[in-house]
Amino acid sequence: MLVLDARPKPVQIDPALTAVVVVDMQNAFATAGGMFDLAGMDISGAALAIEASRRLLAAARRNGMPVVYLQMSYRSDLSDAGDPSSPNHQKELGMVLMRERPELRGRLLIDGSWDWRIVDALRPESGDEVIRKSRYSGFCRTGLERYLRARKIRYLLFTGVATNICVDATARDAYMLEFWPILVEDAINHSGPDFNRQSTLWNFENALGWVTSTDKVIKALQKEAAEPLPT
Repeated sequence: MLVLDARPKPVQIDPALTAVVVVDMQNAFATAGGMFDLAGMDISGAALAIEASRRLLAAARRNGMPVVYLQMSYRSDLSDAGDPSSPNHQKELGMVLMRERPELRGRLLIDGSWDWRIVDALRPESGDEVIRKSRYSGFCRTGLERYLRARKIRYLLFTGVATNICVDATARDAYMLEFWPILVEDAINHSGPDFNRQSTLWNFENALGWVTSTDKVIKALQKEAAEPLPT
């Protein structure tokens, strides 16, 4: 076990039972011309979150931690997006924009589209797991829980977007499923007003998990690697 500096207090994790979960680091949410940008959302924080995630993933891979990518995605016929009776059909931003702006139909979060792709700086590497999802939570009707259970993973380090939507939804479900959710705050980016970010971090600090930073994770991993093995 290693001690990870976090809020509200340090948390012990076992690196052998820890995975990094990269939530929706796609052009849609983090790149100019993507869905968030087209909707008028401020994505200026995405670049810093991408760079922090890049550093974190490099350290995780060096230490043999599994890396799991979640990728928000719809089939081209929208058959997995929900019909008009579905709240997802009514509320999810891509669905709303494609209804309201005909020129965007078939372009947002559709399998194989530019908008759907994971950002170039964080492309999955050999051995990483990519899990497709069509709802905010990565645990909703996906193989994520099965993948983690098969590897006996208990501790989850979360990066990605948006802090207050898909990161929040997935990390909350992780808590309910008895995983330990840890948000890496400089490696996630929120949507909407900053109080959305503050609210999510408060909830995880006080009720649902822990909050840490990229540098703190890397420092803990480096310290563990430097410690001599017991004789």
